Amino acid sequence: MRFQQLSEYFSRIEGTTLRNEKMEILSELLSEVEGEEVSQVIYLALGRLRPKFDRLEFSMAERMIVRAVARVVGKSVEEVTQEYKRMGDLGEVFQRVSVSARQSVSGDLSVGEGYERLEKIARMGGTGSQEHKVEGLRSLLADLDPESAGYVLRIILTKLRLGFSDKTVLDALSYMQYGSKEGRTILDSAYQAFPDVGRIAEVAKKSGVEKLPDLVGIQMGTPVMSALAQRVKTADEMVKKMGKVVCESKFDGQRVQIHYSRNKVPNTRHEQGSELREQGGLFAEEEEKKDWVRTFTRNLDENSAMFPELARVGDELSVNEVILDAEAVGYDPKTHEMLPFQMTIKRKRKHSIGEIAKEVPLKFYVFDIMYLDGKSLLTTPLIERRAILEKIIESDPENVLVLDDYLVSENPDEIREYHALQLSKGLEGAMIKKIDGGYLPGRQDYNWVKFKEAEGSEAKLSDTLDVVIMGYYKGKGKRAKFRLGALLVGVRDGEKILTIAKIGTGITDAKFLEFGKSLKKIESEEKNNEYEVTKIHIPDVWVEPEIVIEVAADEITKSPAHSSGMALRFPRLIRVRTDKDLDGVTTVEEVKEIAQ
Repeated sequence: MRFQQLSEYFSRIEGTTLRNEKMEILSELLSEVEGEEVSQVIYLALGRLRPKFDRLEFSMAERMIVRAVARVVGKSVEEVTQEYKRMGDLGEVFQRVSVSARQSVSGDLSVGEGYERLEKIARMGGTGSQEHKVEGLRSLLADLDPESAGYVLRIILTKLRLGFSDKTVLDALSYMQYGSKEGRTILDSAYQAFPDVGRIAEVAKKSGVEKLPDLVGIQMGTPVMSALAQRVKTADEMVKKMGKVVCESKFDGQRVQIHYSRNKVPNTRHEQGSELREQGGLFAEEEEKKDWVRTFTRNLDENSAMFPELARVGDELSVNEVILDAEAVGYDPKTHEMLPFQMTIKRKRKHSIGEIAKEVPLKFYVFDIMYLDGKSLLTTPLIERRAILEKIIESDPENVLVLDDYLVSENPDEIREYHALQLSKGLEGAMIKKIDGGYLPGRQDYNWVKFKEAEGSEAKLSDTLDVVIMGYYKGKGKRAKFRLGALLVGVRDGEKILTIAKIGTGITDAKFLEFGKSLKKIESEEKNNEYEVTKIHIPDVWVEPEIVIEVAADEITKSPAHSSGMALRFPRLIRVRTDKDLDGVTTVEEVKEIAQ
């Protein structure tokens, strides 16, 4: 396929706000492409070069990209910068000025050629790499028609925003083969075990959707979609919905998926995209060891470098290969007491990990296993998975891997007592899981539910909400110095984000300053295509949906002023959830359940 044809499809997708229309256009696009271009087209349409768990960043500052544009269109950097400030979209700037600057354009570059050159730009490193990146981008833009070049610039700037997600791609694949969503069950199962929608599309196109279970499955080095908990208010309701359950401690830490192999895992499709993966070991100083360790967040981001404690985790495991689900919790080595969440997430910093690890060491409380020595355990009953964990993890208080005790019960009083005991330990409460349930990625079938403490009175909500910041209102009076005075936040409804609250309380001066800096980096001239906002709540400044915060409120009321139809009464900030992205944001249905 020619890159120009691909950009025409992008234009059609961008030109509609209807999800079904976007899906149908994607299905048409997938029908036209073949071979490796299938996955390349999907990645590019999603605004990236790799699956989410294997990020390959361009690492180009905005000024570098502007320099490349200026060279192509024959304008000064200052002129391009001014136009960019005025229009707010560098792709549109390029299209506007390039028509007059270039009389003839071949536009004959294929998708594969364009993708390879983008990949080459992203991989450039070392001395002089910045200039090489600028020249590489200039050369690529010069070989593209203006519209295609505009989309390439938006991809590099991470601002493509065609308004669809991986889930829409799965719908498109089903529609391509069946003319309906008939294939979604198979596609969802494949994606949950192997969330590389580009690879899934490639296999489905070549062999058919029905062949996916045989050709795509759980794999070392590729994160499994995390199982998530539903919300159920009472122990009586839990037992009614779930029967006999396993009760576990709910730790206030950072979710970590651990992939371990006693021998280095052979190169996978995208192995070469990661510097850490090229090293073989988790850290350079561990190169003499053959053990291979990778870790991922619940958002599918690789964060292996954050956890030096795991470099020698093989000493604590009697396995060859394993994928574990765990909670990383900071602890005081002198008192052995757990530390608050804000201390644990210091590891989010990319620098000085060694010093931070000494200051706040971590324990990894392992609560599940998804894969063992070549066999998927996703359909194995929970109680059997717990028994496997007890066999493969050594019980030693000095180890970094810890197995916590659990309770098996179908008695609501026992469940309440267990929950109260966890609260008395300073934990968040209890996690309640079906005793015979498999590992079901996402929130499915009341397989896992969380039991959290009410805030202290019957008038207050029994649970907090995880909401995403959509924009902000400029500060007035004493808040003027912080740039912002209140946040507009929303919840998920499918692929849409609907408003539910305006938050200005529970935020300290220091937090206002921090938000001001963080939000400035993700400001947008336009409203995101996924946002639905009534006129009364349009913010002063839009931001991209990248920051998730946990909020508490006294109650949930009906509200026609908010696009969700609901509003939080007396909402207040609890904390920033750096461990969550859009997939972890509370849904409209969950809000309704909490409100009951």
